[in-house]
Amino acid sequence: MLNSTNNSIGTFHMVPMDVIEGFEVRPGLYELNGAMAIPVGVNFTIHSHGATSCELLLFHRMEDTPYAVLKFPERYRIGNVYSMIVFGLHISDFEYAYRLDGPYNPSKGLLFNKDNILLDIYAKAVTGQSVWGTENKKGSFYKARVVQDNFDWGNEPNPLIPMEDLVIYELHVRGFTKHGSSGVSFPGTFSGVMEKIPYLKELGVNAVELMPVFEFDEMKDCREVDGKKVLDYWGYNTVSFFAPNTSYTSQVEYNREGNELKTLIRVLHENGIECFLDVVFNHTAEGNEQGPCFSFKGFDNNIYYMLTPDGYYYNFSGCGNTLNCNHPIVRQMILDCLRYWAVSYHVDGFRFDLASILGRNQDGAPMSNPPLLQALAFDPLLGNVKLVAEAWDAGGLYQVGSFPAWNRWTEWNGKYRDDMRDYLKGDYGISSIAAQRITGSRDLYDPVFRGHNASVNFLNCHDGFTLWDMYSYSRKHNEANGWCNVDGSDDNRSWNCGVEGETDDEEILVLRRRLAKNAMTALLMSRGTPMFLSGDEFLNTQYGNNNAYCQDNEVSWLDWDFLKQNEEHFRYVKHMIQLRKEHDVVRKYAGCCSFGFPEIQVIRPDQRTKVLCIVYAGRNHDDTEDDVIALAINPYWEDQPCFLPAAPHWLKWKIEADTSLQYLPGGAPDPAQPAFLDGCQVTMGPRSALVLTAVSALEEKPVSQR
Repeated sequence: MLNSTNNSIGTFHMVPMDVIEGFEVRPGLYELNGAMAIPVGVNFTIHSHGATSCELLLFHRMEDTPYAVLKFPERYRIGNVYSMIVFGLHISDFEYAYRLDGPYNPSKGLLFNKDNILLDIYAKAVTGQSVWGTENKKGSFYKARVVQDNFDWGNEPNPLIPMEDLVIYELHVRGFTKHGSSGVSFPGTFSGVMEKIPYLKELGVNAVELMPVFEFDEMKDCREVDGKKVLDYWGYNTVSFFAPNTSYTSQVEYNREGNELKTLIRVLHENGIECFLDVVFNHTAEGNEQGPCFSFKGFDNNIYYMLTPDGYYYNFSGCGNTLNCNHPIVRQMILDCLRYWAVSYHVDGFRFDLASILGRNQDGAPMSNPPLLQALAFDPLLGNVKLVAEAWDAGGLYQVGSFPAWNRWTEWNGKYRDDMRDYLKGDYGISSIAAQRITGSRDLYDPVFRGHNASVNFLNCHDGFTLWDMYSYSRKHNEANGWCNVDGSDDNRSWNCGVEGETDDEEILVLRRRLAKNAMTALLMSRGTPMFLSGDEFLNTQYGNNNAYCQDNEVSWLDWDFLKQNEEHFRYVKHMIQLRKEHDVVRKYAGCCSFGFPEIQVIRPDQRTKVLCIVYAGRNHDDTEDDVIALAINPYWEDQPCFLPAAPHWLKWKIEADTSLQYLPGGAPDPAQPAFLDGCQVTMGPRSALVLTAVSALEEKPVSQR
């Protein structure tokens, strides 16, 4: 019988039925895709709709000439599935691949070639690219290893943090610690990230979102620009969906691939931090007609990819091909994959790159109820897993606010990013739109149909300017990518504060730091789940590059020296994260406030002021006390009065955050010297933000008004 707890086969008697190339074999376990060790040997199962025959190739480790070629007997095929148990194989002794024969007719999407060596679509580990930046030797190809899945999770806790309570931190595994300033023992690896967990806890984030960690070949499209090597650094060209990137490990994990990543996830969980993966199911590294054929194309090109009637590749991904996600075979593969990562790696959530592609039909047309998205929404094994969509694609399908969700999917809120960037750099005329974004974007996400947690708010991510660059550059500077600066978005909604790029002008630097604080204040005081890019908490820069996908160097690596240089900003961000956690009313509806305040009150600019003020109120901390907290933003370039609602006579408005640094030096309050308002009005400095709470003021020390 199948023992589901450790993916091994329990005790029952299996005997060989045939001998092929000197190996004892028998028909295999047809429902178990991929290759898996069992007590008597190894089970190999693959499927192909169009193939006419299949061969299993066995290789000695790191060799490219097979030492055995085992052709599947025709009677080992049931339907479109080939399955065979090879007795006596030990997983440490071999690597494997396949060859399939069948019709070859590119105009009909058929690319079968009996000479092509193909990587198992369900491979749990891929060989040949374990040393980052080292090109495969000429003529080599991808092969797979069988992984022994016996990782000890111990008594690892399951965080299960509600979506509204998360603060998501997006990071690149290599870039997070590769810079010499990181101070870790294993830079650029999963272990390097693990060494930084105390830092993450101090910052206060409780979810990390790892940019792609599925196996990819960073040497794809490797080239030189001005004498410097550029490569596929981000990793959005997937080679294998079931295998972790072995280049991210601190040591080789023969037949234990994934253990270092699992250890990272276990330790994150032990520290109360969830782990999300950025997954790329919209395309693969096989590219278009000029691209290689190493896996999906060779198994069933016309099934796995969206093809035009004459056999060419639709390109809604912008990367050459588009996965045919709603074909039943592909849909099942994606579901199997996500289940595998949730069960075997304990992943807490998935962010789906260009997720609108997942809702297209086989001819590319958008579907009203995409079967894949629905299947993921209702799958029992994924019931506690967060599903986050990047709700657009490169083919022009933009679904922010309209992504098919079944009250289950959340979205990267691209309109939050765009509208708030405009507002925060001085477009005070859109304060009503900014108020919508800050209070949960209910114009986009009707709570009746989308619940209260549909919006993932962000201002910066891997794709675009960093927070510091957003206020240091008015235009992109991607010349180092080698495309004459035509790549990357021109719609940045950024402002250089008067000088493009680096400057010694202290007045401009002060303004940039204040605007950066304003941005983090607004983000962390907005309804919806906040997400920000690693390094933004200490003003890391990419020197104006807004598309650093190929920059495996100081452009993309976090420079931890900025943490020392910008310690005040780091302390401020840490304070704002803690402030958000302490006030339930910011994150969610928390019951009626007995002070008479509504749940959300928007005080819009009028003829007296250009300040926008948002007041949240309710019962805080398990319904034990009333809570009132206000966010005030002055995007204008001159002083403006801020008018707060009148509080009951026993309460005073206390300043909790101040980006102008006029009332709170450093921006955060000093417990020994709390700052209270004398009344309900305060003067705000140019381009500044305040956060205030209504509290009892037994030892009131009003702030001075300018």
